[in-house]
Amino acid sequence: METLVVDGYEVPVLTANTVVVGTGSAGYCAADRLAMFGQTDVIMVSDKIRAGASRNAGSDKQTYYKLTLSGAEPDSVRAMAETLFSGGAMDGDIALAEAAWSARAFFHLVESGVPFPHGRSGEFIGYKTDHDPRQRATSVGPFTSKSMTESLERRVRDLHKIPVLDACRVVDLVVDEGRVVGLLCLKTDVRDNSDESRFLLLRCTNLVYATGGPAGMYADAVYPHGQWGANGAPLRAGVRGKNLTEWQFGLASTKPRWNVSGTYMQVVPRFVSTDADGADEREFLDEAIEDYGRLVSLVFLKGYQWPFDIRKARSGSSLVDLLVYRETVLRGRRVFLDFRSNPRGRWDPSALTPEAYDYLDRAGVVGLGESTPIERLQHMNRPAYEFYLGRNPGVDLEKDLLEVAVCAQHNNGGLWVDQWWQSNLEGLFPVGEAAGAHGVYRPGGAALNSGQVGATRAATYIAERRRAEPASDEEFRAAAQPVVSEALSLLWGATERAETMPDTTDALLREATELMSSHAGVVRSRQSIAEALARVKDWLDAYPTTAAAAADSRRSVNRLFLIRDILSSQYVYLSAMADYLDHGGRSRGSVLYTDPDGGLPLASEDGRELDLPEVFRFTLEDGLSDVIQEAGWSEDGLSFAWRPVRPIPEDDEFFENVWRHYREDKNVY
Repeated sequence: METLVVDGYEVPVLTANTVVVGTGSAGYCAADRLAMFGQTDVIMVSDKIRAGASRNAGSDKQTYYKLTLSGAEPDSVRAMAETLFSGGAMDGDIALAEAAWSARAFFHLVESGVPFPHGRSGEFIGYKTDHDPRQRATSVGPFTSKSMTESLERRVRDLHKIPVLDACRVVDLVVDEGRVVGLLCLKTDVRDNSDESRFLLLRCTNLVYATGGPAGMYADAVYPHGQWGANGAPLRAGVRGKNLTEWQFGLASTKPRWNVSGTYMQVVPRFVSTDADGADEREFLDEAIEDYGRLVSLVFLKGYQWPFDIRKARSGSSLVDLLVYRETVLRGRRVFLDFRSNPRGRWDPSALTPEAYDYLDRAGVVGLGESTPIERLQHMNRPAYEFYLGRNPGVDLEKDLLEVAVCAQHNNGGLWVDQWWQSNLEGLFPVGEAAGAHGVYRPGGAALNSGQVGATRAATYIAERRRAEPASDEEFRAAAQPVVSEALSLLWGATERAETMPDTTDALLREATELMSSHAGVVRSRQSIAEALARVKDWLDAYPTTAAAAADSRRSVNRLFLIRDILSSQYVYLSAMADYLDHGGRSRGSVLYTDPDGGLPLASEDGRELDLPEVFRFTLEDGLSDVIQEAGWSEDGLSFAWRPVRPIPEDDEFFENVWRHYREDKNVY
């Protein structure tokens, strides 16, 4: 089958056993592993090969989490699984798989060329990261995931010669009786005046979905430009969502987008806010944190307590995030980090907590005397200073203020997967951030390990169990025709409307993402969620008959389908937040849910509450950490189910039994 004609429109069809969507570290890992395991009938597609979080995101020292591989400190697969499982709302079989194959995934990266550091004797050294009781973390610097992506890409392109198709925006999954049989993409590089089809169909037995998290949902996001995600299509196709309420938020610069973690906070910059025009400068942290020693200590702690953590919001370092949120969202002001001068105009390291003082003393900062934050940054981590010089737009921290906000950084939830990363839709394997593989909390860097393990396990299952031919011509035609017809109807209607009315895509994208940041970001309430949900539902219902996109603008047509995907995701995610509250959910993880009966952050350890807006009243969640929320979208509407977490399996560890079963089916079932 080379083409499919629908409503007089001819759409080309490509066929392969497996299609991998996404060219980040998880997508390239899946394609590489498939070829290694003997399944070479693979096509990769991407909306933009050089975009995406894996290639363009990072932090002061981007972490990769794995089993301990150095030193005398004991570790085990079970111990690592217990750490992952203890994050709450985490399935134990996934935790065990991520722990069991972490070393395998790590050494595959090493052999692929990722320069993880080891000592003279060959031990791969580690350090502790957040929510990590052992020294399991490692790093190759700010761009760990970029190095992973480039190393795996070389194997896919040069060694395996797997074709990679660029400029393919996900439109919809093609489904037949509970199984995925293909994918419809928009060719974003095709103009209306071209004879080439705007659409492309891919027919397959398996679809590995490595599209990243739904980054396009929020305006205040540290996801790089060009990373949008595509969760809306599988959700519309009936793929279940899992832990959709669980996000990770943290302080990040907005231009360019980058986490201001690690050294950026440990050198204790000055926080200032201005009005929209950059005037009326204020050191706003002073309003809530009177004691100088407490102020500089809390800023320091943001370095390695970077994600917002509601457990640290009462009197700990996450109070800083809330004060930034008050300035930007509630007061409509802009917030900047000033590395040129010290908080309150002075630097007194003796006022720091012993923990902070000892760290900076060992780093040689205390010996600098009356220094500025930029002097401390250049002394401790000059590459962190140079990083901003080389970005677009460039920022010279010696001269310029750095604008920041509390930004969405990672979705711990996502699409439902089993222990082999197959979704409830047969043949669909979400991997990387698209997969809902995490719980409420996770160790820093666990997402990179999860992406590599998930991709490896999905490829293993496909190679062993899913080598069947794709759907027949007749089956595929019947399943694909209505999908293509709906896409054509949306496109033709929107381009026709654009002839008599303004293009709606840019304005709606901006309004929808700003709504999520203001109503369903790091601070949420029952009222704000209800307001956002009603607005998004109206937009989504009216979209097929109101959207307008200029036919001669590739960007506008691209955004026509992108916005539909974002609105679909927002609708399901907001509904999940409302359902979470209906089931007694309260503040947990990286989110504050307003509770009128709760307490406010404290002014000091004496229990006195700060004079803060009532939206900051909260109560910690207690009782939902051992259950998981699942979401389903069908013709009958949205539904939610709550179930106990799957426990960590007690596998038979007797060698002869495992070996016998392995000889039969390699224990892939």
